Amino acid sequence: MRGSSSFRGIRHRSVVTLVAVGGAALTPGDMLAQEQSSDPLELSPIIVTAGSRDERDLLDTPNAVNIVGEEEVLRRQPSTYEELIGDQTGVTISGGPRAIAQEPNIRGFQDEQVAVRIDGARQNFNLDHRGRFFLDPDILKRVEILRGGSSTLYGSGALGGAILLESKDADDILMGDEGWGGRVKLGYSSQGDEFLTSATGAVRADAFDAIAFLAYRPMFSDIDDGNGDPILNSEIDTLNGLVKVGWQPSDAHRIELGYTHYSDNGDTPPNANAASTPETVVGRTLDYDSVRLGWDWAPTGSELVDLSVLAYYNDTRATEDRIADGRLDKTDYRTLGFEAVNRSRFDIGLPLRLTYGVETYRDRQEATRNGAPRPQAPDASVLFLAGFAQADIDVTETVTLTPGLRFDLFDLDPEGSYESRTEHQVSPRLGVSWRPVEPFQLYTNVARSFRAPSLTELYTDGVHFSVPGFSLGPGMAFTGNNVFVPAPDLDPERALEFEIGGRYDAPDFLGSGGRLSFSGNVYFSRVDDFVDTQVTFIDFSTGTFNPGTGLVEFDGTTRSENVDADLWGFEADVTYDAGLWFTGAGLTIPRGRNRSGGALASIPQDRLVLTAGVRPVGDVEIGGRATFADGQDDVPAGSLETPGYAVFDVFANWVPTSGPFEGATLAAGIDNLTDRQYRIHPNGLNQPGLTFKLGVSYDF
Repeated sequence: MRGSSSFRGIRHRSVVTLVAVGGAALTPGDMLAQEQSSDPLELSPIIVTAGSRDERDLLDTPNAVNIVGEEEVLRRQPSTYEELIGDQTGVTISGGPRAIAQEPNIRGFQDEQVAVRIDGARQNFNLDHRGRFFLDPDILKRVEILRGGSSTLYGSGALGGAILLESKDADDILMGDEGWGGRVKLGYSSQGDEFLTSATGAVRADAFDAIAFLAYRPMFSDIDDGNGDPILNSEIDTLNGLVKVGWQPSDAHRIELGYTHYSDNGDTPPNANAASTPETVVGRTLDYDSVRLGWDWAPTGSELVDLSVLAYYNDTRATEDRIADGRLDKTDYRTLGFEAVNRSRFDIGLPLRLTYGVETYRDRQEATRNGAPRPQAPDASVLFLAGFAQADIDVTETVTLTPGLRFDLFDLDPEGSYESRTEHQVSPRLGVSWRPVEPFQLYTNVARSFRAPSLTELYTDGVHFSVPGFSLGPGMAFTGNNVFVPAPDLDPERALEFEIGGRYDAPDFLGSGGRLSFSGNVYFSRVDDFVDTQVTFIDFSTGTFNPGTGLVEFDGTTRSENVDADLWGFEADVTYDAGLWFTGAGLTIPRGRNRSGGALASIPQDRLVLTAGVRPVGDVEIGGRATFADGQDDVPAGSLETPGYAVFDVFANWVPTSGPFEGATLAAGIDNLTDRQYRIHPNGLNQPGLTFKLGVSYDF
């Protein structure tokens, strides 16, 4: 039997997790240790990997980075990724309250403009109004969010940055030389009457280790907004399972095989970010399966070899059966990928750390409606081949240059009448980091990033949605149909992005024993060929004469067009953790305009997030959050404006480190304490109202 929980295991391994950039969160156990000693807090350096594909001290990373770990999962008890990371500085999770529709937004770049990876594997599933987060938050060890253009390391889709989700390993469950252990958890959220039942088990024997996880989240009612009105057809059940098996024949080698299954089912509109009507609701089932095979080779003492190889296969299958008329839509999206990344150290008169590698992946989309090809999600595939390199060159003891370069070749292969396309993109980057004194860093970045247009943006056709038609006057009528207009010549999005920032991290600020962290940055992105989706209710260019009715009939249209745009903004975080108490603030001010003078629909609201709490005894933490968002009325003509709001949350957790309840964890919280009615821009639906949460787990 185990005598300590996986949460306390974090403490023993001296992992520090940021609540936001520059702010470290202490575990209750850390606080207990401080109460028993008058020494200043001893905290490890904050290590990040997203900015270099290699481990780096945060103060050596010339990027804006958010890190969220198990402590924040404990505090928030999240059912969705909006609840977990939606208020991180520079980050918004759009798509509304239904978890199945949620997509990332970083600095106004949204959906496929942000790269998402789960345990290193790309998540490229792309179907309008359906999300890409196919991992239950309960199994998360860590989330790293890289803000800003990142195509040099992550290729197509990293215009806004990258979100890297890392699940737990056996070592996160087992302590010391333990051979087996696990955790069981029960959770409840009053919104949707959602229950969580999860179990995690791990074993270790000689060179082998394994972890298995299973979580089931049934919902028994619809979500209610702040007015108490139900968000109809938001009752969605989810199931997530994960298995990892590792073999480490020597200190230099590790091989790991992983499998993940995720499924959700329930009645919902196809556009899960829209209100449900009897005519649109479908019975939805989505199944996601992912297989990963990884190999790490790091010979002891080698300066040249630190190799990571990953092969993976994702298969996402969505079935939507429209209840009103039995129309059956099926979509199958598959990704097969491979990458190899090596890290080497050289001395060329100056110390140099080089990260370089190759990547290839192929996306394949197939879709049918009632067994026939479906033009709204046309059959097509795209193949990417890429090579990249990034170096860290220590020019002086305080100045590091980070140049990088990536070359991507991609081949688009649609079925039907459209021609194949082969194109290439080059993604250079230069970063500079200056450490004038030990706890302080200034950095600047200039990078070019890109995103190849998605298969649906290029080739989608057919009816988007329908409303009752009506007369437009003598001899004219509106059909009521809004139809997709294919855009097979759509160009890739290309952005030239600049950023200047700084951070300060003092583990023993002015000898107080508390940790003060601060970060701030300004950014500017000049985007050529930004893909803007325009929905025109009545498009008079579509007029055709219908001899059957004797009328000139007009459709509405939905089309993707290339426009030029500029996005810019300011972000800042400050946190102070004295052990007995903690506080922090995160500010996000994003801006963006179409270069012809029009607004962009994707620019989030200005937002300030305040967090504070106390630890009255070593095992207990009590705190609260306040989120203030300004209204967003700078939107394209005909788009939905979003009013401002203030939302308050409270949380408490108890993680006993001794006594009869050692190994147990109790967490409780109330979200939207004042039952505020509000929306997150550019969502079409209100967020949940007052929410009570409770979670109980036991580690053995």
